[in-house]
Amino acid sequence: MTTSSAGIEFRQVSKRYGATADAPLAVNHISFAVPRGTLTTILGPSGCGKTTTLRMIAGLETPSAGCILIDGQDVTALSPAQRNVSMVFQSYALFPHMDVLANVSYGLDVSGVAKVEAKRRAQATLASVGLTGFDARLPSELSGGQQQRVALARALVLEPAVLLFDEPLSNLDARLRRTMRDEIRTLQQRLQLTVAYVTHDQSEALAVSDHIIVMDVGRIAQIGTPRQLYEEPGSEFVAGFMGEATVFDAQGQPDGSVRLGPMTLQPQQGAPAGPIKLAVRPQAWQVLFEANADTMPATLTQCAYLGSYYELSFETKIGAIFVVTSELRQALAPGEACWLRLNGLGVSLVRG
Repeated sequence: MTTSSAGIEFRQVSKRYGATADAPLAVNHISFAVPRGTLTTILGPSGCGKTTTLRMIAGLETPSAGCILIDGQDVTALSPAQRNVSMVFQSYALFPHMDVLANVSYGLDVSGVAKVEAKRRAQATLASVGLTGFDARLPSELSGGQQQRVALARALVLEPAVLLFDEPLSNLDARLRRTMRDEIRTLQQRLQLTVAYVTHDQSEALAVSDHIIVMDVGRIAQIGTPRQLYEEPGSEFVAGFMGEATVFDAQGQPDGSVRLGPMTLQPQQGAPAGPIKLAVRPQAWQVLFEANADTMPATLTQCAYLGSYYELSFETKIGAIFVVTSELRQALAPGEACWLRLNGLGVSLVRG
């Protein structure tokens, strides 16, 4: 990634809270680049430094070390207003006393844009997010999804070089979250926006991203495409975080197959001979009611019915196993015995 093709670039950036040299680092010497016109998600558990990273892009936090570039310009010392960056907050941060049009045109007004032009641009942007005719409504008269669209329009109307999202869907119900997720992705691709997007939700990150940066305790654990991170995790942490994989000690065979407990399987990538780490997703297991080739006996410890699928917990000779399946042929009760089998799908080698 060259500087000229990067919409956002971090070079050895750190953020330390506290004045002393031994104060904890929230972000610890990270470097990455977000290509222009792409959506990169910064993903990780609570406290990993992802929101601090986003706030440093916006200029709301000042790095303790390193430099930040936007469109090739060093913006490390610039204020938020000087960076040509817009941010959509988790809480939407709409002005409750202003109608929709006033909320969207606010940034243009304070920038000195003429009122007629500000209104035209605000109405055009509202149309782009599907809110034509909502000009005179107050935020309190809107649904959560509509408020999210107003917050998005307010950010887009400024025509920023970079658009930032901080957990934008966390306040929405599951169905609306999927809808808004798809709308954000469609809009980003249509307008070729450079977007940095923060979430702790792995499925959300997989759905919207061109690239994902996984963070852990202030450091970058791995960067890659959604498929790379899911199918080729570089560490046990990434394997466990991306899709709830359980990591097992296994033995690679000379023919590329893998021996896991009493089972032999063929991972998609093949495996080197010798001891390996194998990441197994909950969806990779099949539940059988009779022994078969390459099966393993298991005892059910917990069962949860979630409508279209079951979540099952088993005890086996290789340890506790969590299974998600929509193909359970008959009901199981805790204490019942069955057999488990793996196929190559949902099974990955841990490369780190």
